[in-house]
Amino acid sequence: MTMMKTPISLQELRRRIYVKGKSEPQWRFWGLYTHICKMETLYESYKIAKRNNGAPGIDGVTFEAIEANDGLECFLQSIREQLLNETYYPIKGRHVDIPKGDGKTRKLTIPSVKDRVVQGTLKLILEPIFEADFKDGSYGYRPKRQAQQALHRVSKAIAKDKKTQVIDVDISKFFDNVKHHILLQKIAARVDDGKVMRLVKLILKSTGKKGLPQGGPFSPLASNIYLNEIDAMLEKAKTTTSRRGYTNIEYARFADDLVILVDHFMSNRWLVRAAIKRLTEELNKLGLQLNTQKTKIVNLDMIGAKFSFLGFDYRSVRTKYGTTGIIRTPKKKARIELQQKLKTVFKRKRSRSIKEVIPIINPILRGWVNYYRHGNSADCFGCVRDYVNKKIRRHLYQARQQRGFGWKRWSYKQLVKYTGVYDDYRIIYLG
Repeated sequence: MTMMKTPISLQELRRRIYVKGKSEPQWRFWGLYTHICKMETLYESYKIAKRNNGAPGIDGVTFEAIEANDGLECFLQSIREQLLNETYYPIKGRHVDIPKGDGKTRKLTIPSVKDRVVQGTLKLILEPIFEADFKDGSYGYRPKRQAQQALHRVSKAIAKDKKTQVIDVDISKFFDNVKHHILLQKIAARVDDGKVMRLVKLILKSTGKKGLPQGGPFSPLASNIYLNEIDAMLEKAKTTTSRRGYTNIEYARFADDLVILVDHFMSNRWLVRAAIKRLTEELNKLGLQLNTQKTKIVNLDMIGAKFSFLGFDYRSVRTKYGTTGIIRTPKKKARIELQQKLKTVFKRKRSRSIKEVIPIINPILRGWVNYYRHGNSADCFGCVRDYVNKKIRRHLYQARQQRGFGWKRWSYKQLVKYTGVYDDYRIIYLG
């Protein structure tokens, strides 16, 4: 892909790159670094980084400080000059440990605002190239794709296509074990631009000799590039094992979360073993391994069998008609984490008016409920609503230095009207 002679918008550039990449799968793009260094690309990357509202990096520089001191224009011009002169070098990210439960933590690496902008510009230019190569079963961190679509794909495969033999895949420490030389080879297969490859290498090497940092804008794209061969293998398996237009295998992947679903017929049990064997072989090529302790084979034709995917439990149940059905409910752990987050807010704002607390908890509730409303979440939502109701009542009475919850004083509707607390717990059933 050559550098355009006439100025075009970033959106149009990305569209052209995608079309070229889709129509010519073997094409290697060149002249990309010029577009990375454009002010329009840098500005768009900054807007995205600011919209995500991330914490400052190890240098402590915030978005507010950038705009208040020398100004955004000067900040972006400085980055542009460093990129053009090839004097840009990323600094070490700030590490934060996020609790995962069971005493384990997930290491999040927070880059500086400047490094986030550079990674973002790289992603904006490279993303349409590889988006043209990505497979249909991949949903994580891709344009116009959401976790709900991956969940619906899995639900449809189980409920409508009777693919009830499930391989719940766990890749052992994926982000820690990504091999830089393999990732660089995969990028170089589509990018023939030395300056772009140098920039990619700088970003990767800034965090160590191997692995992808969780927290930077470039890592989600890099993880999809790295695992695309897994998707390609599964797509081929779908095709080669299909009979008369009916597929015997389905899959869905969101970053390193993967489930493989196989047809329920006993005669297809060999496909489960074959799929695990092929998956293991492909992972080994990437220097990755299955976590044999957490990877499970689940037969959803057995009442009570379950597996988890993207925060939901898929569970087989007996319907009122005596048949086997599938329900999808939020994981108990997800609800407990939400309640703990809300509890922390109420505790920290104990001396504040409820009118100051509500604007903090409403976005938390709205985001959580909007994600989990696509499932059999009514009982879970009832627990969340009751918990919030109780915490608000307790907060109001504590402000009056009184005991109790005011169950007789206010109805729930009166409480919602008075405080303005979020109360949209509608369920959307997509399958």
